[in-house]
Amino acid sequence: MPRKTLDQDTFMEDAKSAQKKKKHMTSSSMRLASDNKTRVAYFHDEGVGNYHFGERHPMKPHRLTLTNHLVLKYGLHQQMEVFQPRKATDTEILDFHAPDYVDFLKRVTPDNVEEFEQVFQRFNVGDDCPIFDGIYDFCQRYAGASIEAARKLIADGADICINWSGGLHHAKKSEASGFCFVNDIVLGILEMLRYFPRVLYVDIDIHHGDGVQEAFYMTDRVMTVSFHKYNGDFFPGTGHLDEIGSSLGKYYSVNVPLRDGIDDEAYVWLFQEVMDGVMATFRPSAVVLQCGADSLGCDRLGVFNLSIEAHGRCVQIMKDYKIPMLVVGGGGYTVRNVARCWTYETSILVDQELSNDLPPNEYRSFFSPDYQLHPHLSGRVENLNDRQYLFRIRERILEQLRYLDGAPSIQMQEIPPDIQGFLDGDEEMQDLLDDSDEGMDTRPLPRKNRLVPETEWYEDDDDNYGEIGAL
Repeated sequence: MPRKTLDQDTFMEDAKSAQKKKKHMTSSSMRLASDNKTRVAYFHDEGVGNYHFGERHPMKPHRLTLTNHLVLKYGLHQQMEVFQPRKATDTEILDFHAPDYVDFLKRVTPDNVEEFEQVFQRFNVGDDCPIFDGIYDFCQRYAGASIEAARKLIADGADICINWSGGLHHAKKSEASGFCFVNDIVLGILEMLRYFPRVLYVDIDIHHGDGVQEAFYMTDRVMTVSFHKYNGDFFPGTGHLDEIGSSLGKYYSVNVPLRDGIDDEAYVWLFQEVMDGVMATFRPSAVVLQCGADSLGCDRLGVFNLSIEAHGRCVQIMKDYKIPMLVVGGGGYTVRNVARCWTYETSILVDQELSNDLPPNEYRSFFSPDYQLHPHLSGRVENLNDRQYLFRIRERILEQLRYLDGAPSIQMQEIPPDIQGFLDGDEEMQDLLDDSDEGMDTRPLPRKNRLVPETEWYEDDDDNYGEIGAL
C-alpha cells in the first residue's frame, strides 16, 4: 500500500483520499439498495431505558429514552423501519458467554447478593458492574436488539441497522467489565459471520474495545479497529499499538492510541487515513460501528475535545463506504450530550438535515441552557496530540496493514467454518503455527477497577438533577 504525501500544515482530507474511497466501493465489497436510497432499520426496546445502575453510577440507561425521544420529535422515524426487538434467548447469549457466568446473571438479585458474594471477584462484579434489579432482563433486551439487527442485514432487509442500546464492548466471555455484562457486539458479529465472510469492527469510544478485540484476537475473519485514549493506566489499560493479533489473527487487531485533548480536525483526519487503509486491505463484507459518545468533549469520564459534528463525521465516513453496517451505541456519561450525538448520527444515517434548535419535547430541561443540538464542547482539555505523534501513529498502522497485503500465508475463508471454533481455540492448530505467540501483548494485565481521570467533568452539584427521578 503506497504511502500518501501529506501537507504538513493541515489535517484536511485531500483529493487523493476521496479518490481512494471511491476505489474501495467495488461491486464485490458493497451492497446497494435497488433504488440507491439507503435502507435503514431502527431497533429500540421501549423498556431498555428503565433500568438503574445506582444513584451515583455514571451509566444511565435513561439516555436511551432521551435519544429515542429526540429521534421521534425530529421525525427521523419516518425515514426508517422501526422495530421493537425481542429479547435474546439464553441459547443466543451462550453462543459467546460461559454457562456458569450466564447462570449467575440469571439468578443474582439485589435481595440475594449474599448468596453469591463468593463469586463476585471471579465474575468481576462490584462497584463498576453492580447488581441491580432486572440485570439479566436488561442484558437480554440490548443484546437481542443487536442480534436481530445482524439478522436483518444478513437477510438483505436493510443497508444499515441501528441499535443505540448496544455497544457494550468491555464484557468478556466469563466476566463483566466496565459497566458491561453481556457483549452484544460479539454476539452480533458471530451472527453476521454465518453469512458474511469478513466483518470489520470499528470503535470510536474513548475506551479501548478490549472485549471485542479479545474475542476475535486469533481469527482473520474479523478485523478490530479501535480509536481510544491510551496511557497504560486509563481504563481498561489495553489498546497499545503492539496489540496486533495472534495466530491466524496476527495483524488483524488495529489499535489507534490517542492522548488527552485531541480535537476535531486531527481526529477526523486520522480516522479517514486509517479507515482508507483498512478498507483497501481487509475488504470487509460487513461493518459494525461502535459509537461510544464518551469521546465527546465535556464527557464526565472523557478527556477528548470532540464536537458532536466531528463524532458524526466518522459515522458519515463509514456510511460512505456503502457496505452493510450495524451501528451501536456504547459509552457516554453526560446524558444530554449522548442523546444529542446519537440523534444527530441517526440523521446522518438517514440522510436528513436537522435544525440546531431542539424541537419541543418532554425532556427539554435536560438540554438547558442552550437547547441546541450542537453545544460547544471543545477546548476544555489541553491537546497533547502533537503533529509528529499523529503522523507516527498513522505510519505504524499503515505499516501493519502492509503485512496483510504481502503475506502469502494469509487466506481469508469465504465459507464460514464452525462459528465458535476460533473462540474456543484449537490447541493442536496453535502448536503448528510458528507465530502463534507473536503480536500478543505480554505486559501485566491492568487493574479491573475503573480508573477515573483527574479531569472527570461534573459541572456543578446539580449535574445529575432530573436523571435519577426520570428513571
